[in-house]
Amino acid sequence: MTESSTPARAPEAARPDAPAPASPAPAPVSKFGPHPAPGTSSYRTAGDVARLVADLDDGSTPLARSVEHELMVREGLRLRGPLPRPDHTRVMVVANQKGGVGKTTTTVNMAAALAQGGLRVLVVDLDPQGNASTALAIDHHRGTPSTYDAIVDASPLVDIVQPCPEVEGLFVVPATIDLAGAEIELVSMVARESRLRKALHAHPQILSDTEDRFDYVLIDCPPSLGLLTLNALVAGDEMLIPIQAEYYALEGLGQLIETVEMVKAHLNPGLDVSTILLTMYDARTRLSAGVAEEVRGHFGDQVLRTAVPRSVRISEAPSYGQTVMTYDPGSPGALSYLEAAREMALKVTAGGTR
Repeated sequence: MTESSTPARAPEAARPDAPAPASPAPAPVSKFGPHPAPGTSSYRTAGDVARLVADLDDGSTPLARSVEHELMVREGLRLRGPLPRPDHTRVMVVANQKGGVGKTTTTVNMAAALAQGGLRVLVVDLDPQGNASTALAIDHHRGTPSTYDAIVDASPLVDIVQPCPEVEGLFVVPATIDLAGAEIELVSMVARESRLRKALHAHPQILSDTEDRFDYVLIDCPPSLGLLTLNALVAGDEMLIPIQAEYYALEGLGQLIETVEMVKAHLNPGLDVSTILLTMYDARTRLSAGVAEEVRGHFGDQVLRTAVPRSVRISEAPSYGQTVMTYDPGSPGALSYLEAAREMALKVTAGGTR
């Protein structure tokens, strides 16, 4: 019989004794991603993952603790309880004469992190650009009571302070463009280097023993070593120096330390460089690792273990009038500032008291 005359076999489904065809196995579904996967009814929630992490974390798994850390921040919870209050107001100067190292970014995000830890924080914007005021959603148009009025006209700070609308417990002394002329006006004034110190000490909630006192005062300085920065160095007890993980930043740090030593010798012997924070850190490059190693080798425990990575979220936040702590609280930048603030709050400093 030829091939063309061979009868065709009936399909399996047509045979009465054949089993019913099995339906194809569904493709594995991932519940992670920007949208719910096909066939799923909803996103996997942070609570679902938190319960999973709670089952896995035996207290010795860094990854599990890191995930738990991020989930708690995303849900708006305070990590490991409130931060301890210092026994007195810590007046900290955030300064570095090199521009672009993250002074203002560090000031507003550290302040927000401390406030989210249950502390009362005052940010003094001493930069005529007013970027700290912008990031904290504080009005600072010309004519607004500002640091200019406190330094040049000796107006009481208590009449200038504004609450930050985004973060409870955070207050701001804004800066306006008027401050740009303060450098010239201060030249002929008596005790020109200590006018900010006098204004701070006159505030009833700074350096007092009352329950509603400020726990931290963070002074954001302009990128220069002029009279405004000098006023901050005379007013402060401690220095928080942000340093970009690049070679030029090392040169600028040496010049800043020389200035600090001169201020200590002649104007403010109690000033202490208590905290150095590495910013814009890129762990993929040898340069960042080399700068970090050199800074830690020279300054030791003054350098926080936490380094702030490069992050688009940190840069985006000010355009929405927010810090990264409220703009994207689960981002690596926010988590880094949160941990850096906790580390600074728990750190015992030699120059913390006067």
